[in-house]
Amino acid sequence: MKQGIHPENYRLVAFKDMSNDDIFLTKSTAETKETIEVDGVEYPLVKLEISRSSHPYYTGKSKLIDTAGRIDKFKNKYSKFKKETKAVKEEE
Repeated sequence: MKQGIHPENYRLVAFKDMSNDDIFLTKSTAETKETIEVDGVEYPLVKLEISRSSHPYYTGKSKLIDTAGRIDKFKNKYSKFKKETKAVKEEE
């Protein structure tokens, strides 16, 4: 293997799927401040929201994503602007 072509921080990193706690090890240069112990060895930790073990395409299961909560939060946040516009129209 050629010397000096790989980054200095190319090492084994633990990737953890937060939805199902699946952990897998692979080499990476990903920057991280957290660590995790796997089989008695400490590795840098990268947290994932979705991976091969939880992705609907690979698992064959579809997941329901809670978009209604985000939409309601958005509507509540900006509802005050809607009321002001309504009040202006009523005055006219």
